[in-house]
Parts: sequence; structure tokens; C-alpha cells
Amino acid sequence: MATELEFSFATLTGPAKRHIRVFQVHQFLDRLAMGLTVAVVALALTDRGMDLFQISLLFGVYSLTTMAMELPFGGLADNIGRKPVFLAAIVASLISLALFLSTSDFYVLALSFAFIGFGRALRSGTLDAWFVETFKAAAPNVDVQPALAKAQWANAMGLAVGAVLGGLLPDFLGSVAVRLGFSSYDVSYAASLAVMVGVFVYTLLVIVEKPRPLNPQALVQGFATVPLVIKDAGLLALRHPALSVLLAALAFFLMATNPVEVIWPTHAKPMLEKGYANTVIGVLTAAYFFSIAFGASLSPHISRLFRRRHGATLAAAFACLAGLQIALALQGSIVGFVTVFILYSVVLGVSETPASSILHRCVEDRQRSTTLSLRSLIQQLGAALGLILAGAIADVYSTPTAWIVGAAFLVVAVILIGILAKRLAAEIE
Repeated sequence: MATELEFSFATLTGPAKRHIRVFQVHQFLDRLAMGLTVAVVALALTDRGMDLFQISLLFGVYSLTTMAMELPFGGLADNIGRKPVFLAAIVASLISLALFLSTSDFYVLALSFAFIGFGRALRSGTLDAWFVETFKAAAPNVDVQPALAKAQWANAMGLAVGAVLGGLLPDFLGSVAVRLGFSSYDVSYAASLAVMVGVFVYTLLVIVEKPRPLNPQALVQGFATVPLVIKDAGLLALRHPALSVLLAALAFFLMATNPVEVIWPTHAKPMLEKGYANTVIGVLTAAYFFSIAFGASLSPHISRLFRRRHGATLAAAFACLAGLQIALALQGSIVGFVTVFILYSVVLGVSETPASSILHRCVEDRQRSTTLSLRSLIQQLGAALGLILAGAIADVYSTPTAWIVGAAFLVVAVILIGILAKRLAAEIE
């Protein structure tokens, strides 16, 4: 294997530089379209008459659709090409946005969320793979990680800018939409639809991929192999007790934290003045993404404090999240809520790296893809169950009560990771 050269943007060839810039713009636009709605989706659903239980069910539809479709579509991009699959994902997103804008009916909204999950499954690993493959061809033996970091920066900036704009638009143009018979939040969704059309055109014209022969059997084969993949993944987990414990802990982690991520705007908005509430929600959503990124950057330093014992690091992170989730539920002022929410988001970012490190340590290369698919399945299932349970509790009691109950799942996750940490320590000894 050839030694990889150190990445230096200044010394890259012209095609390699252009490739990075093209993908950065693409990632920014794609995430901008997503960010425009992510800050206001729960508020838009509330404005359409949905209660917290219905909102949770809709997000559950999204999670379950993604979970069901991700495995069958996993190899589709490899068979027929990354670009056509990504274009199909954009079409699914456009259908979802159009359905959302057209209705206040729960069942049509559920179909809209199913199309979001469908698009998410199609997007998974498509143009990322195209970017890496094309970069390696344009810059042989050059370390690709810094190039990926540039793309990820554009990705995060798109989400952040989109979140801020998504919150600003209802406050500034919402009254116009209401006069025309629409919801004030439809302005953000219409903007997302327009940007998504731009992403489709940009992908069609600027992303260049050598056409591949169409294989009609690819999709059929994808669905046919799902039971085998699930069986192999299940047997893999059963043969590796440490992996089973980790995946169970991650499921409980998502059961606790996903309802906070989904429902928090509906809880925070009543604390704000009506004239600028949506704008603050958008800014806070952007801060949420930046805080997770900051937490991820802190993770290696925190890991060193625990002498690189990833199990101990993860257990500490989950314990902090449990305390912060309870503290978040008890906040009655926006200043206190924002302070705790930012800390909560930072710790979420801290938890990602040790969890991934433990997972990759538990498996061999030949098992890695199967394990990642299993992790995705279990986390989506945990997220869906957590949302449905939290929505039911919030609807009967209150959102803070749902979050406090959810913190109990984090306590279970801490216990499981504690058991795992002891097992990993024993293996080292």
C-alpha cells in the first residue's frame, strides 16, 4: 500500500481543488434546504393542529421508514451510480415538501414524513462515496480526511445558516402567508422547496459521474438480501456480548435524547416574546448544531482525561446527559433553558466518538458494514420508540415530565456502559 501524502490545498491539482469546491457548494445547499425546516418543523405541526403525541408519531413514521429502507437501498448506489440515486432522493424530498405544504391532515402528513425517510435512505452514502472516489482519482495517495473535513464544514454551515433563516422567515414574512391563507411556517417550507429545486439542478449539471449500466435487479436484490443481512447482524451481536451491550445502550440513549431534539422548540417558544420567538428558535437550532460539533472536537481531550478508556468516557457522558436532561426539564426561563440546552448539546457531541471507537474495536473489517447497518437499525428503532412514548406522556402530562422519564433511559444506558467498561478493561489486562 502506497504511503499517503499530507494534504495541502495549495499543492493540489486544479481538478482536485475544483472537486472539493463543487462538493462544498453542494453540501452547503443540500443542508441549507434541510436547515430551513428543521428549526420550525415541530412548530409548523403544532400550528397545523397536531398535538405532541401526533408529532411524535409522525417522527416515528420517518424513523421507521428510514430503518426499513436503508438496508435495501444500501447497495443501490454502487450498482446504478451515486448521482441518479441522489437525484431520486431529491425527488423524494420535493414530494415530501409539496405534501406538507398542501395539507393539515394527519395521514397526508404521515405520508410526507414517510417520503422524508425514503429520501434519507436513498441519500445514505451516495455522493459521499462519489466525492472520495473522484478525489482519490484526482489526487492519488493524498490523505482524503482533510478534504472530507472541508466538506463537513460546509455541511454544518448549511444547516446552521438554514436554521437561522428558517426561524427568521416566519417572523418577517409569516403575516403575508397568513393573509394568503397559509401557515406562517409555510414560508420556511416554501423556501426549502425552492432551494431543493436548486440542489436538483446543481446536481444534474455540475456533479459529473461516468454513467453505469442500469441493473434492474439491483433493487430487487437489495430487498431480497434484507432478511439475510438482519440475520447476520443479529448473529454477530449474539456472538459478541460487548457489542450487544453497546447497541442496547445506544438504543436507550436514543430513546432518551431524540424526544428532546424533536420537541424542544414547542417547549421553548412559550418562554419567548411572540414578535421574535421563531427567530430565536432558529438561532438556537444553529447553536445546537455548532455545540454538537464543538463537543465532538472536545471528545479526544476528554478521552485523555479518562486515559483513553472509551467505556468510562461514554458512561460519564451519558451520566452528565441524564442530569442535564432533568435540569433542562426544570427550566422555567429562556436564559436558563438556553444555558442548559447548549451544555446538553455539547455533551451529545462528546458522546459520539467514544461510542464509535468502542463499536469499531468490537468488530473485524469483514464485519464492519454489517455492524454499522445493525447500529443504524437499532438506533432508529430506539428513536422511534422513545418519541412515541415521550409524545404520549407529554400529551397526558407535560413535556418536562416526558423528558424526566426519558432521563431514566439514560440511567439504564449508564449502567450498561459501566458493565461494558469493566469487560473492556478486563480484556486489556
